[in-house]
Parts: sequence; structure tokens; C-alpha cells
Amino acid sequence: MSEEVTATEVGNLSFKEGLEELAAIVRSLESNQIELEQSIESYERGVALLASLQKRLNEAQQKVTVLMGELEPENDDSIDTTLS
Repeated sequence: MSEEVTATEVGNLSFKEGLEELAAIVRSLESNQIELEQSIESYERGVALLASLQKRLNEAQQKVTVLMGELEPENDDSIDTTLS
């Protein structure tokens, strides 16, 4: 499994699909029921999934931060709010 193919395949998954696959890989690795070669392939796939999911979470967090910034009132010091 080449890294380019893995990265492309991972990028085509929805976030939920990627998370579910990562959870299945973790369960599989923790079970100690698979051969060494398959464990290594699964681990590599898991690393690719984790990187993709973290990237998507970071992008989503940045979007939320931008949106929250747009909702905050502008600090306009030029407006006189004192009662005269």
C-alpha cells in the first residue's frame, strides 16, 4: 500500500467513516489476533487516518474561530457613549 494511495483513500472518507475505521483498527490491534504484517499495515493506515482527522478538526476549529470573530461586536472607540 503506497502512501499516496492511502492518503487519497483517506481523504475520500467522510469524517465519521474515518473515525469509525480508526476505531476498528485500534480494536483490531488491541485484540492481538492479526499477524505482524497485517498489524503493521493496519498501524500505517491508522496513522494516515489520524493525521487526516486531526487536519479536518483543525480546519473546522479555524472556521468556528472565524465565525465567532464575525459575531463579536466591533470595538469602535470613535463612538461617544457618555451621557452629556
